Amino acid sequence: MRYFIGLLASAALLFASGELSGRRAPGFSLPDLQGQQHDLQDYRGKIVIVDIIQTTCPHCQRLADVLEKVHAKYSGKVAVLTFAIPRDTAATVTQFVAEHKVSTPVLFDCGQAAASYLKATPQNPTVNVPHLFLIDGQGMIRNDFGYDFDTRNIFEGDGLDTEIDRLLAGLAPAKAKK
Repeated sequence: MRYFIGLLASAALLFASGELSGRRAPGFSLPDLQGQQHDLQDYRGKIVIVDIIQTTCPHCQRLADVLEKVHAKYSGKVAVLTFAIPRDTAATVTQFVAEHKVSTPVLFDCGQAAASYLKATPQNPTVNVPHLFLIDGQGMIRNDFGYDFDTRNIFEGDGLDTEIDRLLAGLAPAKAKK
C-alpha cells in the first residue's frame, strides 16, 4: 500500500510540473564574475532558482528585475543562481549586472550545465532562454518554466512568488504550461 501511495505521489508531482521536472537537479560548480565557485551542494536545504539566460535576451532582462524582487522577499530561504551561457562574456555579464542591479550570482557556463538541465543532446540541441528551474531543499527539480504566452506571469509578474510559496508550504507545484 505504501508503495502505491508513493507511486501516486510521484505521478502527481510529474503531472503538476514542467516537462524537465521531477528529477534530481544536475550538479554543477561554476564561477561567478569574481572567480568564486558556486556548487549546487552548497545550497542544500534552500529552494534554489536556476535561471538560464543570455544577456541580450529581452525576456531575460525583464526577468532579472523579477528575480531581484524574489531575492529580497525570500532572502535566506531562496537562492537565485543565474547561468550566463555562450555568447556571453565577462564584459556582457558585467554590463547586465550593472544595468539591472543584479545582486545574486551570475555564473559562467560554457553550456554544459545548461545542457544538462535542458536535456539538450545532439539530436535535440535547442536551448531556449530564459528558462527557470525551481529546485527544492533536497535537490529535486520541482518545476521548470520556459518563456511563452502561458508563462509570462512567472517571468514578468508575481507568478514566481506563488510557485515559491507553494514549495515553502510543502505543496506540489502547479502545472506548468508549455
